[in-house]
Amino acid sequence: MELKIEPSRTALVVIDLQRGIVGFPATPHAPTDVVARAAQIADALRAAGGTVMLVHIGMSPDGKAALRPITDAPMQGGGRSLPPDWSEIVPELKPEIADAVITKRQWGAFYGTDLDLQLRRRGIDTIILCGISTNVGVESTARDAYERGYQQIFVEDAMSARATEEHTHTVSTVFARIGRVRSTAEVLAALE
Repeated sequence: MELKIEPSRTALVVIDLQRGIVGFPATPHAPTDVVARAAQIADALRAAGGTVMLVHIGMSPDGKAALRPITDAPMQGGGRSLPPDWSEIVPELKPEIADAVITKRQWGAFYGTDLDLQLRRRGIDTIILCGISTNVGVESTARDAYERGYQQIFVEDAMSARATEEHTHTVSTVFARIGRVRSTAEVLAALE
């Protein structure tokens, strides 16, 4: 099916492309490639009159906003202090004046933030999702967007995960059921 995008009603929602996260290994797409592709889409969507929402996870200065569930598989880095620039959005995606920057405190970008409000005020009904990690921040945000009635386009080669199996599972079993999975090239072609 040919991809059609109405830029004025579309937002690119970039998940966690920040210094502290793109520094970790990711697969099947290298973090540098994910960042470059997200930047290409952001530039094209801005030029077409669309909206860019840059989401990053930030910790409260006292650390008390962090979730601390009892789990069988603890998250890496729990309890360690983070470098001061950990939550900075990577320079390739430097926010422009019309972009919205959303700070979240958990995996998904909707809960506890004004993302939904910012999208609705701009008349957005379609979101293009990309970022790291496919099966954590991107998937959590996608599930919430689905429940809020947004149309979704998932840019498969502009997202990545810690393991290829995690990425592939989410793309094929979750994203394909709640939106359209496309490549960067397909999204860029639809924006021309």
